[in-house]
Amino acid sequence: MTARAAALLALLVLCGCAAPPPPAPVAKPSRDDLVVLLPDQGGKTGALAVTEGSTERVLDTPYAAARVKEEGRLEVGTATPDEVKAAFGAALAAQPPRPVSFLLYFLEGKDALTPESQQVVQQIFAEIARRPAPEIVIIGHTDRVGSVASNDALSLKRAERMRDDLIKLGVPADRIEVAGRGEREPLVPTEDEVAEPRNRRVEVSVR
Repeated sequence: MTARAAALLALLVLCGCAAPPPPAPVAKPSRDDLVVLLPDQGGKTGALAVTEGSTERVLDTPYAAARVKEEGRLEVGTATPDEVKAAFGAALAAQPPRPVSFLLYFLEGKDALTPESQQVVQQIFAEIARRPAPEIVIIGHTDRVGSVASNDALSLKRAERMRDDLIKLGVPADRIEVAGRGEREPLVPTEDEVAEPRNRRVEVSVR
């Protein structure tokens, strides 16, 4: 064997016996998980349980917050509106507007709105107009004066009257759903044949 061949053989043996380099350590991904309980439009707040490892905390006050920066460690505190805006502003802005409901009242035995409720129609239209793809549900109701059958018909007639008024203002008909509940779902429970003005109504939900 020549000296050159022996040198190559020795190099191959050394390369074959050399241990591979140890793998580079993998850094743990950093965490900064934040959960904040927000109040609804009326200021009411529910409750939310947050769990991390074996620790559980219940958030039940406005802007109560839970944060995880390290595995297994749950920190509880309170976030400010500015902190919520900074952390979740883009997501909150992308949410569709929350549903809004309106109550309108009718004259006894008729499908004509009371003068006060006539003024609410424009408010409903303005709410509909600010939504890109509105869905409107109109449900008519009556008091307990008259028969069940006649009140079923009157409640539907009131809902349809409200629908027609919105269509005249430019709301697409295919965006509106109507139904009549008759005297079955009173706002104010009464005995039969009691003329309760608050039960002669339509409920308009815009979402």
